[in-house]
Amino acid sequence: MSVLTTEPDAAPGGEEPPDPATEPDAAPGGEEPPDPGERHRLTAVTGLAALSLDAMASVAYGPEAIVLVLAAAGARGLGLTLPVTLAIAALLAVLVASYRQVIAAFPDGGGSYAVAKRHLGTRTSLVAAASLVLDYVLNVAVAVTAGVAALTSAFPALYDDRLWLCLAVLALVTGVNLRGIVESAKAFIVPTAVFVGAVFVLVAVGLFRSHPVSTVTADGHASVVPDNATTVGALLLLKAFASGCAALTGVEAIANAVPSFRVPRARRAQRAEVALGAVLGLMLIGLSVLIGRFHLQPVEGVTVLAQLADASLGHNAAFYVLQFATVILLALSANTSFGGLPVLLELLARDDYVPHVFALKADRQVRRHGVLALAVVSAALLVFSGGDTNTLVPLFAVGVFVGFTIAQAGMVRHWRLERGRGWRGRTLLSGFGAVLTGAAAVVVTASKFTEGAWLVVIALPLLVAVLERVHRAYGRIGDRLGLGTVPERPHRERSLVIVPVSALSRLTSEALTVATSLGDEVRAVTVCHPDPEDRAALHALERAWAGWDPGVPLVRLPSARRTLGRPIAAYVRAVAAAEPATRVTVLIPETGPERPWPGAVWGWLLRNRRGALVARAVRRETDAVVCRLRLRLP
Repeated sequence: MSVLTTEPDAAPGGEEPPDPATEPDAAPGGEEPPDPGERHRLTAVTGLAALSLDAMASVAYGPEAIVLVLAAAGARGLGLTLPVTLAIAALLAVLVASYRQVIAAFPDGGGSYAVAKRHLGTRTSLVAAASLVLDYVLNVAVAVTAGVAALTSAFPALYDDRLWLCLAVLALVTGVNLRGIVESAKAFIVPTAVFVGAVFVLVAVGLFRSHPVSTVTADGHASVVPDNATTVGALLLLKAFASGCAALTGVEAIANAVPSFRVPRARRAQRAEVALGAVLGLMLIGLSVLIGRFHLQPVEGVTVLAQLADASLGHNAAFYVLQFATVILLALSANTSFGGLPVLLELLARDDYVPHVFALKADRQVRRHGVLALAVVSAALLVFSGGDTNTLVPLFAVGVFVGFTIAQAGMVRHWRLERGRGWRGRTLLSGFGAVLTGAAAVVVTASKFTEGAWLVVIALPLLVAVLERVHRAYGRIGDRLGLGTVPERPHRERSLVIVPVSALSRLTSEALTVATSLGDEVRAVTVCHPDPEDRAALHALERAWAGWDPGVPLVRLPSARRTLGRPIAAYVRAVAAAEPATRVTVLIPETGPERPWPGAVWGWLLRNRRGALVARAVRRETDAVVCRLRLRLP
């Protein structure tokens, strides 16, 4: 049972509800749409920039992962780079088509979690959610470390400071996302455009060259192709396919974050998904064609993308533009997780599987708690790995394929139940995708198990167990609150308000005025200690109180120790025991600054913290209502 209530972004059946703030984005005359929150949501273009960086950056390591596996079979194996890439591009097309349907069927976001929740059961949906959470967290760590690794390759003097560089990049991405997802899209759209444009220029120029301008191996770098090459077998091709599928990470991010788009949300998200698939597919195929055209081999210390840039563009300014664009995009590709995970956590919070605080949104549609949680966990991973990419890469991609497989399998059941026009073809498409991604998940897990993937195999069920435990805890809370049942009618009870005081002042007068408005009876209490100085102050207060005569009794609470909160809590307990039919409220008067800055700083430094001590003791030891009255001082 959830205590969260939200207004759905879409009507049942996946159709968008009518909304005055639909397209066009602005009202006639250039005015802003009626809903000001729409300004802080994504269009198709900004959505592509904010949520596709992970997928776009994968072309820097996807083709290389294929080449490194096929190099075990020598030149003959490397000749199969293009066929393997075409198979991956075909799977990409299947995934894009399927996730396009996921967006239409599940416009509230959540991707594989939402699909599995409706069609495959609770436990499977939690496996999908856990795999997505692990994928997003690991993506941040891998992206940041890969970008910094590329930077330290260009500037070796920075190698010893790579951990601090990683944390600095993480802080930058986190800060931008705390400003809002639209702000992150605006900040990252230029480096994305530069990288994509540079890759397409590289491919276009390379296709018109009959031979490479220059080769890295000629400059003294050693090739890693073994002399005793193995034969090309089905297992080798399957392993190359599974390794190259790392280029597909991030394809699901748009489907997970549909609520972040402007209305009509589903349509804009679908456009962004198709654009992502088209751009990513063309880049992968183009780079693979050039790998075969120039007969490139994996070279120690030089990436395949750098070799292609050298061969197509030459070692000139264009080469360095591509390299620096790759460095920046790799580092910033962590932004995909910051766009997707907070939305997923919001859905999980609605279903009572994570704390409800993750469902809260601040201004500019910022899911602040999700952003900060992702940043903290990612920072811990970076510290654990020491900023080393190789420590994290074996953990990556396992969760991706688990989520892919669950989403495709769930859509098979979806189409079989819906049976709309063309349902058979869509069912076959989703089923084919489930088989391919399932095979890739098995191969990746098996091949990377001893390299660290075993951690994900253990972490996945543990995370599912945590989600289930949170859900059971919320269930117990709901039962105790009687959620879903009709409670007894509210009735009036006698009310007693207790006000702690230490001196006569305007604050005391204001507190007693409020207390008399709230309760049937008001009592002021003051804690006295056995010290002579304190006894003198108490007598002075009692004389002043008698002369003032506010109509409220002053109760002396003796305390042998110099404590403040416990004597008041003990008095409240005694009153509650003596008068069980009386509602007790403790009203704690405090002062605060009139303006938040710079008065808040002075207020924090000068505050005596007595109110916080009393409130903590009363809450911990009694069932009384605690009210903290703040008098703002100019």
